[in-house]
Amino acid sequence: MLTVEFTIEPFVEGDPGEHVTAAVAAVEAHGIAVDFGPFGSLFSVDAETLPGVVADLLRVAYGKGATYVNISVSRFES
Repeated sequence: MLTVEFTIEPFVEGDPGEHVTAAVAAVEAHGIAVDFGPFGSLFSVDAETLPGVVADLLRVAYGKGATYVNISVSRFES
């Protein structure tokens, strides 16, 4: 299993903004739970599903006005 941590800018004080909420919804549309946090969010995914999920996250985030997306992927044994 892989853990994906991501942040999406610009940061909007008091409200994550549609560029963030829509990107989270794009991940959740794959049936994946997102642990949403104020300084970054994360989810777990298998290696086969990862490319499509990350592509959707990026497509939606930038389509809704993101200026920067940081993604970190790490492997953990379950």
